[in-house]
Amino acid sequence: METPKVAVLGGGNGAHAVAGHLGLKGLPVRLYTRFAEEIVALQQQGGVVLEGAVEGFGPVEVATTDPAPVVGWADVIMVVAPAFAHRFMAQVCAPHLRDGQVVLLNPGRTGGALEFANTLREEGVRARVLVAEAQTLIYACRLVGPARVHIMGTKREVPVAALPAVDTPRVVEAVRRLYPQFVPAANVLETSLDNIGAVFHPSTAILNANRIEAKEEFDFYKGMTPMVVGFLEVIDGERMQVAEAYGVEVESAADWLMRAYEGVHGNTLYERIQSNGAYQGIKAPKTLNMRYLTEDVPCSLVPIIALGEAAGVEMPASRGIVNVACGLLKRDFWSEGRTLARLGLEGMSVEEIRRYVEVGHR
Repeated sequence: METPKVAVLGGGNGAHAVAGHLGLKGLPVRLYTRFAEEIVALQQQGGVVLEGAVEGFGPVEVATTDPAPVVGWADVIMVVAPAFAHRFMAQVCAPHLRDGQVVLLNPGRTGGALEFANTLREEGVRARVLVAEAQTLIYACRLVGPARVHIMGTKREVPVAALPAVDTPRVVEAVRRLYPQFVPAANVLETSLDNIGAVFHPSTAILNANRIEAKEEFDFYKGMTPMVVGFLEVIDGERMQVAEAYGVEVESAADWLMRAYEGVHGNTLYERIQSNGAYQGIKAPKTLNMRYLTEDVPCSLVPIIALGEAAGVEMPASRGIVNVACGLLKRDFWSEGRTLARLGLEGMSVEEIRRYVEVGHR
């Protein structure tokens, strides 16, 4: 079997980690980003320096702002960009896609594969590509220098689902050649509603708004206090109610931590967060205008609430966080975010949505 050619779309922390690690593993890798400044060092040194849990130099044969030599060339397209860029990435990919390619969103957040596939339809794409999403990014990582990534930890297991779910076995067969940690999920409702970032990120940022705006130096995860974590459990409970309404089995945030990371222990969510070595040293942002709100509110909480509303699930705590985020950043995340229309689900019943994610039609 030929070694798969891998396109990495994105230029941030995760994209550098994926491109570098896959290059280190010996896979041919090309990278596309729309921002030239993100790849100056990558172009100059021909790859990514990795340190921490993974060490070495990962070559990247092409890094460019031109999608043409990247997208059409690849067998597997790893989209490693903020969820609010997924629609743009679908539009970029559309002219270059060909039959048989796998597109994997790392991660999809909530509804990533749904929005990506809906955008490809809007763009008139006829190529038969497999669109899928991972439940989370496989790394905890940060850029620490030009084309240099520190990997704090790697997930032991990451669920993946295709849209529709009948294609998941083919996708998993392809992407496990990149990462053996990828395992099949039931469908994209599972990967979307198992979105732990929706639980951890927006609420923690908002409940630490003063500290963040004051540019205080503190660990984002390790700095979580018992009362803040207690509120995260309320958000987590609402998320799990939505999953139950769609007949989807999802893990609690506490159980997910135990499965995803080595060395996690304790009986409570607070204890498990504090015991997670991969969270050590991940500093809080110095501004509220960052991805924990600008990505995780419109692309995580908003679509979870939309799915909940369609199923008759009340979500007062989650709605409150979205409303506060709108007020803090003076943005209407309710209209900006992943509505059911943007996911291609508008007007569908719960049963129709379930059938669509399983087999591709109502």
